[in-house]
Amino acid sequence: MKAVILAAGVASRLRPLTNNTPKCLLKVGEKSILERTIDNLIKNNISEVIVVTGFLRKMIEDFLTQNYPNLSFTFIYNEKYDSTNNIYSLWLAKSEVRGYEILLMDSDIIFDSRIIGQLLSSKYDNCLALRSTEALGKEEIKCLLNEDGSIKEIGKTMEPQEAVGESIGIEKFSKDLVLRLSTILDRKILDEKNVNVFYEAAFQDAIDSGTKIYPVDVEDYKCMEIDTAEDFETAASVVSELL
Repeated sequence: MKAVILAAGVASRLRPLTNNTPKCLLKVGEKSILERTIDNLIKNNISEVIVVTGFLRKMIEDFLTQNYPNLSFTFIYNEKYDSTNNIYSLWLAKSEVRGYEILLMDSDIIFDSRIIGQLLSSKYDNCLALRSTEALGKEEIKCLLNEDGSIKEIGKTMEPQEAVGESIGIEKFSKDLVLRLSTILDRKILDEKNVNVFYEAAFQDAIDSGTKIYPVDVEDYKCMEIDTAEDFETAASVVSELL
């Protein structure tokens, strides 16, 4: 299995904190967001990591290679980081992940390492971490389910009261789905020029064509995405609970 971390964004909503520092290298407590993510991967015996960089890429590359010399890193540069969304970053990684089961992760999440364990031990080949305990609004990536418990719809546009919870940005996908997503991403990026949408749009296309992706509820394990200065302040309390 390979882990894929998408870390290309500018994080303009966190300025001035991110004027000279990539969001993933902001410290929450004694460690950066990215350091916590890598440590969580190590705890789950994942040592091959693909990182898609963009804004201030050398800072990310230097940090990882200097602090984790025993891990195998592949760095992919999204030179259009300031004009594309994470679907484009995922598309750039497709040649590196073809033929592998992957753990796909956003780089701006604080989370309990046991969430990865939940996905790895899940009976489902294709699944994602879902938080069902928090109130939902317009900004969260929400999920609506089929009767069999698989995901029917994923995205921001559904009404919060219809959703079962929020996808937190950690997914486990099989080799077969990785291959299918590669074809879908080619169509969306090359044919439709859909470079500025979230990668969940590709997941939705796979679901609509018959792929089953299941939610794995993180239950009481702590997790949060950091997008704003308010999130950044709240993250400190999340970290203290993790400790």
